Amino acid sequence: MLKTLFRRRNASSAAVAAAPGHTYAYKASLIGAAHRYELTDDGLSWRTGRRSGVWAYADIAAIRLSYRPMGMQHRRFRADLDHADGRHITIFSTSKQTVALMEPQSGYGAFILELHRHLAAAGSTAKLSAGLRPGIYAMIVAALAFVGLAMTALLLRALFIGEFAGVVFIAGFAIFFGWQISGFIRCNKPRNYTFNTVPAELLP
Repeated sequence: MLKTLFRRRNASSAAVAAAPGHTYAYKASLIGAAHRYELTDDGLSWRTGRRSGVWAYADIAAIRLSYRPMGMQHRRFRADLDHADGRHITIFSTSKQTVALMEPQSGYGAFILELHRHLAAAGSTAKLSAGLRPGIYAMIVAALAFVGLAMTALLLRALFIGEFAGVVFIAGFAIFFGWQISGFIRCNKPRNYTFNTVPAELLP
């Protein structure tokens, strides 16, 4: 009877430990240690190599979610967590595989959603932000506007002198560039959200 009860308790504990979304790990570099996170009753537990710690949910002051494509990996996302004492944690949705290749990690989206649920349950007052910081976003938009004006000027000049091959090239490049950058600009527009409205476009 005692053995059966002990087995049931162990099975129950294992089920809680393996609950979907409660753990996540990724590698930020080829030679560095993996970053491991777990949502526990005490808070957000983290471990990187020999360093480890636990952030109480009440001490997490801010979360910022953003879309960060890089190289050939277009489905790359990032979560920045700030502690009340100024410490910072960055969590990526991809792991480094080679110098140029990054592989999406399953579980990132579920972990981020579960983190928000834990914070809400703990009565957190953390500031929740989506996209880039307003100043950085404004500079990127201004730079893109400048590039757009320059390309428009080149297109008009090519039309004026009859360089139709140049017109086709500039138009094609503009369409491709606009398609590549439009998702980044749309997803990273600065805004706030709530625990119940985590932006789906900033999760895999």
